[in-house]
Amino acid sequence: MKKPTTLKPRHVYVMSSGDLRLSANQQCWPEQANMEAALARALKAEGWTAVRAHPYDAKKKHGFIDSQKMGMAVFRRLDARAPLIVAESVWQYSHHVLAGLLTHRGPILTVANWSGTWPGLVGMLNLNGSLTKAGVRYSTLWSEQFTDPYFKSGLRQWLQTGVATHDQSHVRDLALLKLPAADETLGRDAGRELRRQKAILGVFDEGCMGMFNAIIPDELLHPTGLFKERLSQSTLYAAMQQVRNDEARRVLDWLLNKGMTFRWGTREATDLTERQTLEQCKMYIAAVRIADDFGCGAIGIQYQQGLKDLAPASDLAEGLLNNVDRPPVTCRKSGRVLYAGEALPHFNEVDECAGLDGLVTYRLWRKLGFPPENTLHDLRWGRHYRGQGVNDYVWVFLISGAVPPAHNLGGYRGSSSERQPPMYFRLGGGTLKGVAKPGWIVWSRVFIMNDRLHCDLGVGQVVPLPEKETDRRWRETTPQWPIMHAVLPGISRDQMMARHKANHIQVVYAPNAKQAHRACRIKAAMMAELGLEVHLCGRVELNG
Repeated sequence: MKKPTTLKPRHVYVMSSGDLRLSANQQCWPEQANMEAALARALKAEGWTAVRAHPYDAKKKHGFIDSQKMGMAVFRRLDARAPLIVAESVWQYSHHVLAGLLTHRGPILTVANWSGTWPGLVGMLNLNGSLTKAGVRYSTLWSEQFTDPYFKSGLRQWLQTGVATHDQSHVRDLALLKLPAADETLGRDAGRELRRQKAILGVFDEGCMGMFNAIIPDELLHPTGLFKERLSQSTLYAAMQQVRNDEARRVLDWLLNKGMTFRWGTREATDLTERQTLEQCKMYIAAVRIADDFGCGAIGIQYQQGLKDLAPASDLAEGLLNNVDRPPVTCRKSGRVLYAGEALPHFNEVDECAGLDGLVTYRLWRKLGFPPENTLHDLRWGRHYRGQGVNDYVWVFLISGAVPPAHNLGGYRGSSSERQPPMYFRLGGGTLKGVAKPGWIVWSRVFIMNDRLHCDLGVGQVVPLPEKETDRRWRETTPQWPIMHAVLPGISRDQMMARHKANHIQVVYAPNAKQAHRACRIKAAMMAELGLEVHLCGRVELNG
């Protein structure tokens, strides 16, 4: 193996981690190429030269690192002390580059383009969360055109010092704050009860899409009272084969009677078909039965790897699982209705941090007497919007699976199922699409930092946008997926990006603003009782 060549002064490596799927990498490459060209111009303006760490592959028709194997090979050839930028405009698998970044000694900068076209911001946030969990020092930046003062200032600071800093004054450590006694007591009592009773997270194959940040080590999870039941997607697929056609048909008829719309076509390769939907109904039934067999309080299906080659996407099943009002599923042997009158919280993409958060939220909201349906979303993108009573930065929260119909305007009648893009899911399957209803939410994220579990919490508002604006935001992201228009009071765009240590964000509704702040405080106390280091973000009222 040749010894790496030392990189010249004022030169910087640029690399791009990509998807595992060839179809996604090929379709997304033009956006990445444009982004890297803009980044190179920004570096040149500072007197630096971008050196691509790995070449474009003419045979594959893209220039992404598309496997862990390739990532290791790339890093073997690099000067380990040189400055390095990981540039992302697409969804990426963090483990493709994590091994190399763990041992890289030069300054590391993650950069994403501020665009919703492909989930580059989402990919970068996942990499940031993974690096944080791994204890790797890094800086991060983002930009729309790579010419704005904020980006240029941050880039110049990183090139000169190896570090880019951001304002994170919106974050307050709970340990330094005093909550109302009643809220503190209620939250602490709920935490002690969960630890005493314990609960099981059913994990259908760990480590989806390279999301190192989404895996909670057992030694950190067990003190919270939660334990993993390690299941397999092959078991889920086998259980689907045991579900009778008439059982699947009853689930579909139940949904049709509720008024849900299915955008069916006839071409299996590009359309959602009734056959695909019925397979998704079988998955839903099989998942509930397996969860009952193992006594799971919540489950997570990996769904992007392995299962995508055997069955349609799990989106529809996930959304139904997260809804209290859902099609009944009976036990194969006794005929009893499983989880009657309850949701079975599901953490999309088997994100265990979201699983812990989702189960805690579900149990606590039940105690508070609030609708307990909750879900994760991708922190996908955003833009300031002014009009019809709104004048604020409005985030696009968008996720393929897990959104319950209860979150959508009109419930089931306001929800539709559209085919997943073929570049992600060759065998199809429909989403559970809708526009999130206006109201107040509590948002949160569990993450790992300094070998400890942490939780960021805040209060937000889902605002109504005109249909034209909603459609525009869908067109600029993924129109098949459910969308939430979220405002996060007291947190700027750049503060949120600088702090958030994950691609996902958890959301749950509260009856009104006052109850949202109260519920946020109580949940903070519960998380602290479970042993997490808790941080309140943005405008969270400590009294009221």
